[in-house]
Amino acid sequence: MSLFYDALETRSPEEREADLMAALPRQLEHARRSSRAWAEILADIDPGGVTTREALARLPVTRKHELLERQQATRSTDPLGGFATLGFGAQMPRVFASPGPIYEPEGTQRDYWRMARAIHAAGFRAGELVHNCFSYHFVPAGAMMESGAHALGCTVFPGGTGQTEQQVQAIAELRPAGYIGTPSFLKLILEKAEEMKVALPSLTKALLSAEAFPPSLRDWMAARGVAGYQCYATADLGLIAYETSAREGLVLGEDVIVEIVRPGTGDPVPEGEVGELVVTTLNPVYPLIRFGTGDLSAVLAGPCPTGRTNTRIKGWMGRADQTTKVRGMFVHPGQVATVAKRFPQVLRARLVVSGEMASDRMVLQVETTETAPGLATLLADTLREVTKLRGEVEMLPPGSLPNDGKVIEDARSYS
Repeated sequence: MSLFYDALETRSPEEREADLMAALPRQLEHARRSSRAWAEILADIDPGGVTTREALARLPVTRKHELLERQQATRSTDPLGGFATLGFGAQMPRVFASPGPIYEPEGTQRDYWRMARAIHAAGFRAGELVHNCFSYHFVPAGAMMESGAHALGCTVFPGGTGQTEQQVQAIAELRPAGYIGTPSFLKLILEKAEEMKVALPSLTKALLSAEAFPPSLRDWMAARGVAGYQCYATADLGLIAYETSAREGLVLGEDVIVEIVRPGTGDPVPEGEVGELVVTTLNPVYPLIRFGTGDLSAVLAGPCPTGRTNTRIKGWMGRADQTTKVRGMFVHPGQVATVAKRFPQVLRARLVVSGEMASDRMVLQVETTETAPGLATLLADTLREVTKLRGEVEMLPPGSLPNDGKVIEDARSYS
């Protein structure tokens, strides 16, 4: 029984990067030729010249709110916003909806959402029964996991959500090898089984997603015989990263190009620094190029102890959208980045908003080796020009700001 899903997981990092960078210009050309939205977004881009991460980083980031806005603008003619390369019909068997609503297509490719890799890493194998408790209604989560389990050679019981007593009964009678769904719902099922005094000895593993899975809950499940592993996926992108038996971060999927950028910008951050996850997929049906997830994470140094050679990330570390209202006006992370970019002396910047209700105070904290007071004055003037709000400036030595991905910190008291 192989530890790895396929040979892609143990490629040399150099071979993987070469393969991804060779596929990237082809995907860009396909997206530009086959979808109206990407034809507009990439109008001034030469796909053949985008063969490195440096070149990729010069392309615009498309964020979820822009995807929603494009879909809303074309509802009557194209509810998918011009991003899909196919129309409705046999080649697009389903369309799903996420909050917004944002609509996502499903293609006919085997394991369209690329979930089999994560399911395999969680210990599931061909010939097993999977109890799938992700929703099959509106959102794609249930279908995402089911298609991955089928690709792995598993049979699926579509448990869906709710009805914990019936879930317990089905698990007791069908004896599935494991559970797929949210960690909170698995906890409810296990608690209900204890309340009903029903043993569930077959349930020994779980793939969990869509919620935080803290070590305390992992240990709680382990004490009841269930080894839980998590994965990070979205309705737009499919699988992005998955946990392994090493339990040291999440390993990136083999079919995505992941960057971590400073929130509010498209600029990649140094390895280890917290920033927003930006993902490029190689999906021909629904190509997403430099798609800003709005989620924070950071790259972990070194390879996975299991022998998988792809990059690891720390997992979900919060949201990148730190837009804050100050004195009745919105301040965006991109505005803080705009201020900082005008001054090469500034290494990192963070806007701290403090005070009590109706008494806001803004302080722009900047890491810099320059201590001349003239820089602080120029920064304060630029901050006012960009945000239309007055603020103070605090000069700090390099390395002083926390590595938590925050560009705007709301430290106000509302009590």
